[in-house]
Amino acid sequence: MGASVARPVSHSSVLPMTIIGILFFIFGFVTWLNGSLIPFLKIVCELNEFQALLVTFAFYIAYVVMALPMSFVLNKVGYKNGMVLGLLIMAVGAILFIPAAQTSHYALFLAGLFTLGTGLTILQTASNPYIVCIGPRESAAMRISVMGLVNKGAGFVVPLIFTAWVLTGMEPFSSEALALLTEAERNAQLAALSNRLVTPYIYMTVALLFLAAFIKFSPLPELDLNDSAIEKAGKDPWTAVFSHPQLVLGVVALFVYVGVEVIAGDTIGLYGQGLGVAHFGALTSYTMAFMVLGYMVGVFCIPKYLSQERALQGSAIFGLLFTLGVMFGSADSSLLADILFGWSGIPVVPNTIMFLALLGFANALVWPAVWPLSLQGLGKLTSTGSALLIMGIAGGAILPMVYGYLAHSSGNSQFAYWMMLPCYLYILFYAFKGHKLRRWR
Repeated sequence: MGASVARPVSHSSVLPMTIIGILFFIFGFVTWLNGSLIPFLKIVCELNEFQALLVTFAFYIAYVVMALPMSFVLNKVGYKNGMVLGLLIMAVGAILFIPAAQTSHYALFLAGLFTLGTGLTILQTASNPYIVCIGPRESAAMRISVMGLVNKGAGFVVPLIFTAWVLTGMEPFSSEALALLTEAERNAQLAALSNRLVTPYIYMTVALLFLAAFIKFSPLPELDLNDSAIEKAGKDPWTAVFSHPQLVLGVVALFVYVGVEVIAGDTIGLYGQGLGVAHFGALTSYTMAFMVLGYMVGVFCIPKYLSQERALQGSAIFGLLFTLGVMFGSADSSLLADILFGWSGIPVVPNTIMFLALLGFANALVWPAVWPLSLQGLGKLTSTGSALLIMGIAGGAILPMVYGYLAHSSGNSQFAYWMMLPCYLYILFYAFKGHKLRRWR
């Protein structure tokens, strides 16, 4: 890929993989907390479904607004210092949640989420090239799958922690219970619920500051992924990357993929709440559990038994089938969950929610496969291409809002999931043809 590591890693990529793995755990913890925050803030701030999904918009739109500025920052300060800066920015975002919780001011919550997303933008831009570049290209999807296991493992744990810490004893906060109170009593109840967020976010702030110090003084080597060769040739790297169809089409693939991934992970709690599922705050863990299963397939099967291309094709096909299951599955029967894990004591869910959770399995290998396929042949443009791919994460801001609008305007949350079908069809196109293109015709 034309990339090298400035300092050798003692014949091993274990150290950088371990350190980056810690960062991917943080990505997962902060990102997938949104799935539990959405129904929580819907109650606290008295929002409708569309307004509640501004949580995902504020968080993921940061990747569009801040990707270019953060790529310039990385060129100035380097990848390692950029990671430290990203963690410090995230700590500021976590701090903003404290006054937001104390005032129940939705705009402050959104500001905190945008700031957290800004910090994650620089972290993602810095860390993903590491995973692609520190080993053979044909096994890049396997390495990203390892990171995905860590990331989604955090996504599996955080809704359970949030439910146990914040969403216990929610009976007094049901819409029926709140309707019986006077306005003053209702406001007092909601303020007490909102204040449950203060302590968790104090701990999060401390953890982020500690991790920033750890990365700063760690022996993590610096990557040499600058675009100096392009610049010396008199070319603008941001113009040059657009001559690579596999990259541009890959950005679109990531846009639609992150959109459907966020819809599957972050709307499942809201959807379950609407269907009267008691443990709605923990439903994101179901999606994450199936994503972990999908990443395990990637770790053990790529590239020995499954190529990155085939993995992407299978992901798109499963995505189409499971989306149809969400749309037309039963909201009353829990047969699918009974068969898969009813014997284990895990609370079962209706079939339509089960198919939504299964999308986690379909989505798991899209990100690991698209990255190496998109960066194929970019050479010294790798860092610029990476920043462009990170901008594709904006799909997590836009597409859940589209779903929220369709669900709210139609009054049919279940059938509104049809909007994921064209997304998976595009991923299928990229898997079969888009990634192979090397010139525009």
